[in-house]
Amino acid sequence: MKSLKITAGPFRFDARFEAALAPKTCEAFQSRLPFESKIVHVRWSGEGVWIPLGDLDFHIGYENHTSYPAPGQIILYPGGISETEILLAYGGVRFACKMGQLAGNHFITLTSGLENLAALGRQALWQGAQDIRFEVA
Repeated sequence: MKSLKITAGPFRFDARFEAALAPKTCEAFQSRLPFESKIVHVRWSGEGVWIPLGDLDFHIGYENHTSYPAPGQIILYPGGISETEILLAYGGVRFACKMGQLAGNHFITLTSGLENLAALGRQALWQGAQDIRFEVA
């Protein structure tokens, strides 16, 4: 499986898994599709929205990890210093928590709808939590 459809707030994005670079992360997430949650604006990281996942354990370590995802890149932090989470960058991000800088596995990249990322970020910031759904395209 390589193609995804992501619906976040009123916006729709096409995306691809980065299976060659983060195979274990992609496999673990694919097994949970369709995946539905809420996104909220990040607190520490800059221009991004995130899905707090508490102590959910994907049973993965680090692979293809970064602290600086580009707009349209989605990372999964497997937990440890902070809670497990998924982050979608819509602008400049330095991934962090109140304890300091973190790194997450870049495992999904948006392939369409990038022009709506900033609007999604502003909507989450000013209007609160937004629904998000990941499903097979």
